Amino acid sequence: MTEDEKVTGGSYAFLGFLAFLNVMNFVDRQLLASFANFIVPDLELTNTQFGLLTGLVFLTFYSAAGLFMGALADTVNRTRLIAVGLGLWSILTAASGAARGFFSLALPRMFIGVGESIMTPTSMSLLADRFPSSRLGFASGFYYMGVPIGVGVSLLVVGYLGPAIGWRNCFYLLGGIGIFFAIAMWFIKETPRRHLASGLEGEAPKQSFGEIIKTLLWALRTSPALLMTMGGGVAFHFILGAATFDQLWYVQERGFERAEIAQITGWIGIVAGLAGNLFGGIGGDIFLRKTGIGRPMFLFWIMLLLAPISLAYRLVDPDTPWFWLGIFAGFFQLGCFYGPTFSTVQELVPPQIRGTVVALYILLLNMAGVAIGVSAAGVYVDYLMAAGAAEPYTTALLWFTVISFLAIPLFFFAGRRYDTDRQVLYQALAEK
Repeated sequence: MTEDEKVTGGSYAFLGFLAFLNVMNFVDRQLLASFANFIVPDLELTNTQFGLLTGLVFLTFYSAAGLFMGALADTVNRTRLIAVGLGLWSILTAASGAARGFFSLALPRMFIGVGESIMTPTSMSLLADRFPSSRLGFASGFYYMGVPIGVGVSLLVVGYLGPAIGWRNCFYLLGGIGIFFAIAMWFIKETPRRHLASGLEGEAPKQSFGEIIKTLLWALRTSPALLMTMGGGVAFHFILGAATFDQLWYVQERGFERAEIAQITGWIGIVAGLAGNLFGGIGGDIFLRKTGIGRPMFLFWIMLLLAPISLAYRLVDPDTPWFWLGIFAGFFQLGCFYGPTFSTVQELVPPQIRGTVVALYILLLNMAGVAIGVSAAGVYVDYLMAAGAAEPYTTALLWFTVISFLAIPLFFFAGRRYDTDRQVLYQALAEK
């Protein structure tokens, strides 16, 4: 029996359910940014305040709690842990709809981050126990369809439901839906924990928190490919953070109507993001299998080829095909990212700390990537506005796009080093 034959229909169904929950995760997370053209004027927020709400206020708690939740996912019942997180963030999403200003919105946003921090480290740990290494890129990519679909659906909620029922009722509605599925998740059985490394099948022994951290530090010291993959992910997320201001940019500097552009970008985001997730997940697996070079090299080529489009679309007229190609390329590139990188970081660490390393990676992506991108962009836009700049959003988004290109060389060298570091890991595990 081959590795691929060991994946059951139940595992694929479970993957589909986790991906659906991740869609809900990102709809709730992205809803504030998607409703920017409604919430910012309604609550009279500055760009700096809006950047903090979508950046540091949310991500500080999300990322800090995520590291703890990753270690927790390596020790407790994971399906029930997800149910608790989903229920918590859903209740707080509904509470966000009652906000009357910056501080009353900041409070639930803080604790929404705690609930959502449970989802991905725990899900990645579960999937690594259900899918073999050769299919883990596909499983990670499929799960991370939740990002583009969630972002796209949040924009469709804005475009279609926002004008009909208002932004507050949209928050109440999504919170109620989440509570229903949290109850359903509570009754799903846990997945047996097994080793990922080739030839090391069997139940994984439980470790103390101290042992988990010690193993994590060892993995970081011995794998340059792991560090460079994480570094490339952080650099890529600088523009993802700054892109929180995209909806404001479309309306204020490109002349679109707020509900119309939300609808258009929502549909583009879903289609392009799905294409990117499938291409990144399946293509990354095929690339690794055919070349023996790590999946980050696959991302190197994608980012290198799309870099000119990423810059050009910020400058061209919105009536030109290049503008719409740029929006499509942005969502496509976002979709390509997750499968290759999350499967790589799991394959380069001992199997018993998968949840922890995913949580650390998420912390770095959010606190060193997204939070800096969105918060710094908000401050920079306010500065440019005060200085009388003609197109402050365009200027800020261009600069953060350029900074994100630091990911290109990091992914190149991580791909080159991947196989060497994986062999070192397997040798170390075999000696224990």
